[in-house]
Amino acid sequence: MQGVGFRPAVARIAARHGLGGVVFNDAGAVHCELEGPPGAVAAAVDEIHHCPPPMARIDSVATTTGTPLGQRDFRIVASRPADEGTRTLIPPDIAVCADCLAEMRTPTDRRYGHPFISCTNCGPRYTVITGLPYDRPATTMAAFPMCEACSAEYHDPTDRRYHAQTVACPDCGPTLAWSGPGTGTGPLAAAAAALDDGAVVAIKGIGGYHLACRADLGAPVDRLRRRKDRPAKPFAVMVADLDAARRVAYVGDAAAAQLRSPAAPIVLVPRREHGVRDAVAPGLRSLGLMLAYSPVHHLLFDRLGPVPLVMTSANQGGSPIVFRDTDLDWLDGLADGVLTHDRRIHVPCEDSVVFVADGGTAPIRRSRGYAPLPVRVPGVHTESVVLATGGDLKTTFCLMGPDGRAHMSAHLGDMADPRTQVCFDDARTHLSAMTDRQPAVIAHDMHPTYATTHWARRQHVQTVAVQHHHAHAVALLAEHGKLGTPVLVAAFDGTGYGTDGTIWGGELLTLTDPTEFTRVGHLAPFALPGGDEAARHPARIALDLLHRAGIGWEADLPPVTAVGADGVHVLEQQIPRGLGCMTTTSTGRLFDAVASLLGVCQTVTYEGQAAVELEHLARDARAAHVEFDVRAGVIDPLPAITGLVAGLRAGRAVPELAAGFHAGLISATATAIGQCAATTGIGTVGLTGGVFVNQILLEGLRKTLLHSGFDVLTHAALPCTDGGIALGQAVVAALCRRSAAHPSSEEGRAACASASPAR
Repeated sequence: MQGVGFRPAVARIAARHGLGGVVFNDAGAVHCELEGPPGAVAAAVDEIHHCPPPMARIDSVATTTGTPLGQRDFRIVASRPADEGTRTLIPPDIAVCADCLAEMRTPTDRRYGHPFISCTNCGPRYTVITGLPYDRPATTMAAFPMCEACSAEYHDPTDRRYHAQTVACPDCGPTLAWSGPGTGTGPLAAAAAALDDGAVVAIKGIGGYHLACRADLGAPVDRLRRRKDRPAKPFAVMVADLDAARRVAYVGDAAAAQLRSPAAPIVLVPRREHGVRDAVAPGLRSLGLMLAYSPVHHLLFDRLGPVPLVMTSANQGGSPIVFRDTDLDWLDGLADGVLTHDRRIHVPCEDSVVFVADGGTAPIRRSRGYAPLPVRVPGVHTESVVLATGGDLKTTFCLMGPDGRAHMSAHLGDMADPRTQVCFDDARTHLSAMTDRQPAVIAHDMHPTYATTHWARRQHVQTVAVQHHHAHAVALLAEHGKLGTPVLVAAFDGTGYGTDGTIWGGELLTLTDPTEFTRVGHLAPFALPGGDEAARHPARIALDLLHRAGIGWEADLPPVTAVGADGVHVLEQQIPRGLGCMTTTSTGRLFDAVASLLGVCQTVTYEGQAAVELEHLARDARAAHVEFDVRAGVIDPLPAITGLVAGLRAGRAVPELAAGFHAGLISATATAIGQCAATTGIGTVGLTGGVFVNQILLEGLRKTLLHSGFDVLTHAALPCTDGGIALGQAVVAALCRRSAAHPSSEEGRAACASASPAR
């Protein structure tokens, strides 16, 4: 991997062992020539292999013995072109390191207060690289010629900035600029003062602009919500350091390790009372927390003190993050001031999000700090490069080539927004160039109206449609290196187009060959009255389930009140006749309906809101007894609906009923899996799909299955959400391509979207 200081590290190792020679990059590998006594050479090779730089990853080391050339000095020489078809890995962006922070805060250091301090162990990489090999001319730092002092460090093998491509100082590097009140006080001071006064400030970071405001003051948070038209979706919060994090949240060891890691993601942690305003994460007991990871952030906190800041992507809902200075008009009306700089961001990259479960961590959004690192998929070899377009709401794409590496893009956003489609094209072109992979096959979701489906079909290459939950399942298997292992997968999410033309989302699938699946169980079907409108107003779904359960729509039930008399009148005509009703087996929509039934959430303003609020209400509550019916792998929720209504009318506390629903679903899913496993003889179970972001469900079901003797696979490297399905699409398409020498587009779709008839 380039950009991690490997050549300087080799040079220092060679110097320690008294060796001569050279080291250079090509776009495929690092090449070293070490000359000296055999024992010293062997020791240096061993140190290179086992003690690489902190951010390096060594895939393999090959050595040969040559004729001595009399080299006494060791040099880093110019990069060379690679053999055709080979590329090194593109490094992700890395949080500023402790050494650079110490220099930045030392008044006698020449980089004191420098907002762009970096070295070989930290700083931007993916977002500034414009070409390979990774040298300064192939980055957006090419616009900043090094001064004499920086050049001396850059060429000194003993220096930490030896061949650090982003090296700069106040004399030769990028500069900050401020637009807003207090212009004459300097950009950082003006921005800090504006934040202290309660302003909303746009801040240009490593992968794009953030919108920031004080998280401990109500007025700025409320103002930001109004401006972004984001009434309830939680905001991420940034703090200066781990001590500040523990003032606003309960941070365990696993969460602390993630917060302080080089990737520096947003970590979901339990919030403390009075740490931040309730409006930061309305109705939730967790907080999305991150530590300052760029020099600019640290310099702001040095002025502000240990206050928490909302730090959210600078965009309107669904649109991509603003990262070009020419697009600042997208922020009109959102920010009171803008703190920017003149280092160009070549590709955008949003913050990653992870959560802690059972002592480990799993990503919800895999982006900055991880993208575009590949996932290795053993056993998948194809002569054709496959591009998989992923889903529509959490779009990430995947490029897979003959070497079995699946390069995953950063999070891009909602493909329904034309601006996201432009970002998708730009990011795909960039990653194709960086990896030297031009797709010959495009895999996409089966959903006929997805923007990614339309995009794929406009390209002049073979396309392969992959069923949504099939892609979820194969992504999980690929992540664990279990392709070809018989597995029973619970794929629970909100929306996935089924092979029968209905909306799936509560599926039990068996896979023995990863290119095929059999639907062996599912959530019993119900209706979405009004289609997508039901996802925004879940009382409609709750009324359908009440109707199916034979329960009258009495005024004491929250969904009846929520739709009002006129809504009840319309739905009384619509639901019994099935008019305008879309059939679904979606677990996500069941959560929405129960949240409405219990009066937790009646209007959904962001994806998963009702389910998230229901989960947070259920945490630590004593579970009421709630039962589902399970027969031959089909989970019937109607007994649970009946039990919840009875509990409401008996005066049971809503948190207890919410906890009972979770416990009942865990038990029912485990029973259904047990029934299907007994029929198929499969002992490995996978859990995937966006519903498994729910920690109560994930941890409870995992423990239940392990206790029953199953091997259980859950996500650790990829999101369980649609942000991970591109990998599954790519693997299925690659394997379908391999199984038929020259399939047509239609043959590919038939092979990769096959399933047993839905029950």
